[in-house]
Amino acid sequence: MNKELYTQALSIVQLLYGKDARFRKGQYEAIEATLTHRKTLIVQKTGWGKSLVYFICTKIQRNRGLGITLVVSPLLVLMENQLQAAEKLGLRCAVLNSSTKPNWEKLFDKMRSGSLDLVLITPETLFSDKVQEILPSVSIGLFVVDEVHCISDWGHDFRLEYTRLNRVIQNMPQTVPVLGTTATANDRVIYDLKQQFGTDVFVSRGPLMRHSLSIQILHLPTPVQRYAWLLQNIPKLPGSGIIYCLTQRNCEQIAEFLLKNGIQAQAYHSGMEQKKAEQAEQFLRENRLKVLVSTIKLGMGYDKDDISFVIHYQQPSNIVAYYQQIGRAGRNIDRAYTFLMCGKEDEKIQDYFIETAFPTEQEAKIVYDVVHENTGITEKKIQDYVNIRKTRIDKALMFLRNEEQIFKEGVQYFPTSHPFYYNREHYDKIKTIRYNEQRQVQELTNTKECLSRFVVNCLDDPTTENCGICQNCIGYAEFLEQPDTVSLQKAQAYLKRLVLSIEPKKQFPSKDFTGSLKIPVPNQKGLCLSKYGDPGYGELVRYGKYGTPPVFCEELIEKSKDVLQAVVAENNITAITCVPSLRSEVVSDFTKKLAERLRIPFVPFLQKNGTRQQKDMQNSCFQCRNAWDSFSLIENLSVAKKLILVDDIVDSGWTMTVCGYLLTQAGCDFVFPFALADSSENRRRKC
Repeated sequence: MNKELYTQALSIVQLLYGKDARFRKGQYEAIEATLTHRKTLIVQKTGWGKSLVYFICTKIQRNRGLGITLVVSPLLVLMENQLQAAEKLGLRCAVLNSSTKPNWEKLFDKMRSGSLDLVLITPETLFSDKVQEILPSVSIGLFVVDEVHCISDWGHDFRLEYTRLNRVIQNMPQTVPVLGTTATANDRVIYDLKQQFGTDVFVSRGPLMRHSLSIQILHLPTPVQRYAWLLQNIPKLPGSGIIYCLTQRNCEQIAEFLLKNGIQAQAYHSGMEQKKAEQAEQFLRENRLKVLVSTIKLGMGYDKDDISFVIHYQQPSNIVAYYQQIGRAGRNIDRAYTFLMCGKEDEKIQDYFIETAFPTEQEAKIVYDVVHENTGITEKKIQDYVNIRKTRIDKALMFLRNEEQIFKEGVQYFPTSHPFYYNREHYDKIKTIRYNEQRQVQELTNTKECLSRFVVNCLDDPTTENCGICQNCIGYAEFLEQPDTVSLQKAQAYLKRLVLSIEPKKQFPSKDFTGSLKIPVPNQKGLCLSKYGDPGYGELVRYGKYGTPPVFCEELIEKSKDVLQAVVAENNITAITCVPSLRSEVVSDFTKKLAERLRIPFVPFLQKNGTRQQKDMQNSCFQCRNAWDSFSLIENLSVAKKLILVDDIVDSGWTMTVCGYLLTQAGCDFVFPFALADSSENRRRKC
């Protein structure tokens, strides 16, 4: 032990926590290793104090007159929490990310002059042209990668933008200490990280068992049962907590359901406006919310030490992610409750995420060829050339950049001299591991052994100790698994009333269609009855569309009438029409019956010309072009001023948009889209 260094470090801890404060086991060793071994990897459970290690290292380095600490951190919420903690030590801190961009120049001046001690930065910002330009003029005294498992593509939360960090680490001067921290790395990930960090890596690794966490498994296969359980039991739980969901749509709907039933809840995901997201974080921190309903956006680093419960609405993708997320609870309280719900759709959603994690070889090769044949092309222009979804194009571009087969300057992509190569064997190995990890979660839901021990054993912590407080250890469920009748009725009523919105498009993807991007009279914000295939109406739509014969049932007609009656009355709707089809009369037959119930005339204003199916079109350019070529107005018909436009399935929204445009150009000034089901994937995002 370096006694002089120990004395310095301890005095900083006592300055923060009082004269009786002492290091937790392993903390000082990690500090000394960081400042002497130069490369250190900390793998310790949530709440152990990983960030304290680099705060103390920063303080010591700055007292020595050395450069600033640069902390690469993946999430904005993580940054805000760390900023507050660092400033308690008297460290002068700043955040570099997209939200602070207006202040970048001032922050750059402070970084160059050394008037900052610590800068928190996202990986995307770190590799931006402006930051890369100024970094050589900044003296760096410590380089930290928080949530370092993201560097490893064997890690549960691998992020492609993180992969470039291993090159930064390898090129860092030997005099600059490098520190990586995570709570979630098994043996395989640790081995990979050590290879990426280089030689002589000190690993600080401790036990993972969290004795304050009680785990209970809830076998509730339907959304109605799970909604009802949440409604019945959340008021019984102490303090405030988090519900984790796999999709943004689930977050929005569950939060709304709870709020309508008197429980202070709010959604939280990457699709929200930043100010609204920050408000949600603040409300939870101040206990002004009972529960935050979140995607994995809140999965890492949120620092609230009295979260008393975590509920998983669906099974997470793997045990590592599960451990990390339940680790938000019970950090500074004696007892916290965690609940893992098991539903019918969980495996299907996770399969989707696994299968779409990498671009296919065909997608990667097509995008590679387009960039090499059209040097300096933008991502938006690539969509004109290839019939691939935008999200898949983005993924292919990211992987091609990572493999150095293309490079990006500003918004343009350029070829490199590297030939095309697709690392299929590596991607297939990772996919196999993901499916094995998924099976571990399913085993957790059925095991009879201690649930906490099962979890940490999956993370390569060999403990044989039982937690003593989980459902299996105590031998019974502390909270009844089956909800009561009243809660079930409320859940069923809410889900039955639930409708989705159809957002109007305001411009075309290019000027090719009308000579202008702007749509002069956009459609109204429409309504959609269900998510395609979901239990309830979503299933009825699927059965009706592909039945023999295809026909939409009475229940769908009656529900559509109930939803649209107010729309007709409030907007003086004078007619209803539908998107025509050459393959089936199921939509027009449905619309005619609906027109009778609404007591307005059905008029077939539109006709179908093309034969290419819209579902085969994968991005906005191809979808809009195909819709544009496929529909036209029936001649010599006087179009109603206000009407409802009906289709069975809405996906990209371009069919409705083009049909609406044709109608408004013919004199209609109010087009209200209505669909039976939404089959789009844009609400399936898990962040």
